[in-house]
Amino acid sequence: MTTAVAADTADTLDQTPQQRASALIPLLQRNAARTETDRKVAEENIRALTEAGLFSLTVPRRLGGQETNLRTFLETTSELARGCGSTAWVATLINVCNWLVGLYPERTQREVWGDDPHARVCGVLAPSATSREAEGGHVVTGRWGFASGSLHCQWAAVGIPLTDSSGRLTDQGMALIPMSDLTIEDTWYVAGMRGTGSNTLVADEVFVPAHRIMSVSHAVRGAYSTEHHDEALYRSAFVPVLSLVLAGPQVGLARAGMDIVSASLAKGKGISYTFYERACEAPSTQIQIAEAAQLIDTARLHLLRAADDIDTWAAKDEYMPLPVRARVRMDTGYVARRSREALDLLLSVQGAGSFAEASPLQRIWRDQETGSRHAIVNPAISGELYGRALLGIEEQVTPLI
Repeated sequence: MTTAVAADTADTLDQTPQQRASALIPLLQRNAARTETDRKVAEENIRALTEAGLFSLTVPRRLGGQETNLRTFLETTSELARGCGSTAWVATLINVCNWLVGLYPERTQREVWGDDPHARVCGVLAPSATSREAEGGHVVTGRWGFASGSLHCQWAAVGIPLTDSSGRLTDQGMALIPMSDLTIEDTWYVAGMRGTGSNTLVADEVFVPAHRIMSVSHAVRGAYSTEHHDEALYRSAFVPVLSLVLAGPQVGLARAGMDIVSASLAKGKGISYTFYERACEAPSTQIQIAEAAQLIDTARLHLLRAADDIDTWAAKDEYMPLPVRARVRMDTGYVARRSREALDLLLSVQGAGSFAEASPLQRIWRDQETGSRHAIVNPAISGELYGRALLGIEEQVTPLI
């Protein structure tokens, strides 16, 4: 890094992460179509986010990161989504996977960031693999789909079944594997979030040492392997973090839609087949814009309340109780639903022209429709598990609460 670039980076890092994200919106907007066409985030975006420190939000400070709280994380990724949904999604997944590394022992963390403080981690929680116990660890073979951001990462955290020497299943684990030990199959051909490059990771007889394997069942209960118990960020509740981070880009995409439609109305857009030469003068437009804004505010309030709850419980070193964890899952789905509803209203205001290929609104719509249907966001399942928690029903629909 040259002295001039280093000075510019230092000046940038004097700003908050949210301010740095806002400054990048014009760049992300310019590269959004190319990101979608190439089916991966534009390298210019990756460099800009790296220089702005927006891939290191959850890396421990002692290893060169920023170690922000979850509220800052979500406000930052939401802001990035105003520029490009795919870029914001990749930033979200890399940052949350970096957070996962912060739960491992320090030895593991130093393997990831000791020589490269800018190393990035992708991940897939589903244990779509086989493993067998070997001396000092496990040998893993598997395929993991939808590994967002994997084209830009040096490590991957992937779900594996854990077995004993007899082959009996004992637990579910997360194995941290260098990308050099994996291959990437080009499988991400989708309608929305095309630029996330969420391809398939493949492992063939890869040895993973024990210190790079995390017990998921222990993590769900808040039992992490890190020795640094003074770091509040890495005391945050496991599933609430993994689920809620996916809602940040949803709010940002809805806000991006509001930005575009508001600008169009300000330029004097009319309403076809009516006497309204300026749509902004129509009461129907005014009501729809107001309702969309209220839905976005509602989504954001639920998002940040849940983030503040996670941060508060982590700060006081108490693991979030199950009813609150279940409510965060509910909040995640609720944010997605309200954000989708807001964008639907905005598309109606803008009209059929929203779906022209030249309109960024159709890409924003496709990105939101795709990202908001991630399995862990599922509003119906979230409602079911929260309802059971409220009613004191012990039997749940998933262990991921």
